[in-house]
Amino acid sequence: TPTRLQLMTGQYNVRNYINFGTLLRSETTFGNLMQGAGYATGICGKWQLGHEEDSPQHFGFQESCLWQQTRRPPRYTNPGLEYNGVPRDFTKGEYGPTLVNDFALDFITRHKAESFFLYYPMILTHDPFQPTPDSPDFDPTISSEAKQRSVKHFADMTAYMDKMVGHVVRKLDELGIRDNTLLIFLGDNGTHSSVTSRFNGEDYKGGKGSTNSHGTHVPLVVSWPAVIKQGRVESDLVSSTDFLPTICAAAGVEVPANVDGVSFLPQLRGEKGTRRDWLYTWYSPRQKLDLTVKEYAFDERFKLYRTGQFYDLGIDDAETNDLEGTALASDAASAKVKLQGVLDRFKDARPTELD
Repeated sequence: TPTRLQLMTGQYNVRNYINFGTLLRSETTFGNLMQGAGYATGICGKWQLGHEEDSPQHFGFQESCLWQQTRRPPRYTNPGLEYNGVPRDFTKGEYGPTLVNDFALDFITRHKAESFFLYYPMILTHDPFQPTPDSPDFDPTISSEAKQRSVKHFADMTAYMDKMVGHVVRKLDELGIRDNTLLIFLGDNGTHSSVTSRFNGEDYKGGKGSTNSHGTHVPLVVSWPAVIKQGRVESDLVSSTDFLPTICAAAGVEVPANVDGVSFLPQLRGEKGTRRDWLYTWYSPRQKLDLTVKEYAFDERFKLYRTGQFYDLGIDDAETNDLEGTALASDAASAKVKLQGVLDRFKDARPTELD
């Protein structure tokens, strides 16, 4: 939820994150901006950002199919969803991620002849890990997220997510609009801590909720055939605040002055662009309940917390060896000065009325 707040507003959480499940109605989202530019706008998947019936529409999404808007029913087998704020419960073995995907495909089909913007915060993959319709032990009669829970289903859920993305790509192809559609796939946080997957040929323990790389370094895949002619890997730093200005730049929409993000549209075009020299995070996932705040800045190699903890990520991505108080090599020392300057920049950024 903190990540999606940054994604939608282009602002760091320090400025506008109140608590889990709240998006201030005074905020402007990329939905508002794209709707204002004449785009047909839709959202489907997970909400968790306000209980009002009109929340999605208030934030610029003309059409919506969402889970956990005004209530919290099951999301997988026999789910409860809300279509434009109207609750609908399914009881005949339907699968929530499929229903949401059906909405996405229908939205794209109906708006194929005009400019459209679809935000698809997927329900998959997320615990509780349960069977999908492609799993051998799928049970179409269950209606509880407390049943059939097992980490063994993580792989099935991830494969099903990939299948849903494939449906979107094929629909764009079928409609003849694939080349000029900007398609962005982004992970919003690290994998659940109960999951050990594989990365670069080694075991990789999930770190969702942590502030090391296992909780914050996520996949980002962008496809835009008319613009990105050849596949390549970019090493530039990207923040979740950067997506709003990037989408706006691609659509020719003016970006609000209070946005923290930096557009990476030039990099998508193969140009140098404005390369980030650092990333900043203010993280308090359950703000108001525990008030725990972790604040830090980092670059490609070094990371500095507000508390003074300092790490060399090049050799210690798990952050087990705090370099605070130790003699630093010149490159580490200069990086620490730079990152301290970043933290100083945001020292008073938190509006007092939010706390």
